[in-house]
Amino acid sequence: MKLLLTSAGISNTSIRNALVELLGKPIAEASALFIPTAIYAIPNGADLSRRVIRGSLGDPFCELGWKSLGVLELTALPSIKQELWVPMLRETDALLVGGGDCQYLCYWMQQSGLADLLPYLLQKTVYVGLSAGSMIMTRFGTTYGNHTLPAESDKSLGLVDFALHPHLDHEWLPDNSLASLEKLAATLPVSSYAIDDQTAIKVTDGTVEVISEGYWKLFTH
Repeated sequence: MKLLLTSAGISNTSIRNALVELLGKPIAEASALFIPTAIYAIPNGADLSRRVIRGSLGDPFCELGWKSLGVLELTALPSIKQELWVPMLRETDALLVGGGDCQYLCYWMQQSGLADLLPYLLQKTVYVGLSAGSMIMTRFGTTYGNHTLPAESDKSLGLVDFALHPHLDHEWLPDNSLASLEKLAATLPVSSYAIDDQTAIKVTDGTVEVISEGYWKLFTH
């Protein structure tokens, strides 16, 4: 399993180098699929999705110079025959999973069938998460509540045995101070990484490595 769990995208050279190492080839020779689903559950989600795809919002993610880039919308997949999209996934080098609402993203990962496929896909494909797209792979997720999903819906898939708190000390997110995240981490049954937007967590077959040109903190029990 090859994961690159970022806070804000491919925000610096160290994270970009980690991505290239996981791909085993230059980005210009790799194909990618972008999953925007999580962003639709937050205000102005459709426009934010457009801006992420164009590269006019945040750090580089879709606009990294991929050989090819497609968009995979999870909410559409239950109405499409699997033979139309599963082979495409298997041939893709990187799966780019955008941010937004963890609970909404997790629900559609499960409803679409992608969650069941991930353990097999990620033997070859590199999973690159951004914010909520990173958090759902861990043991902790959050929700904005701008949807009508059942309250008990899962907020994460738990493919790795730690929690992740992105956007540490971000100026737009006062609740993401180190002190606040430390209190939150104390309520969780697993270790937690708090990472800023210049940091990512690289997971290779169970081996966890912090890639950072910024600031991060590991909270253990």
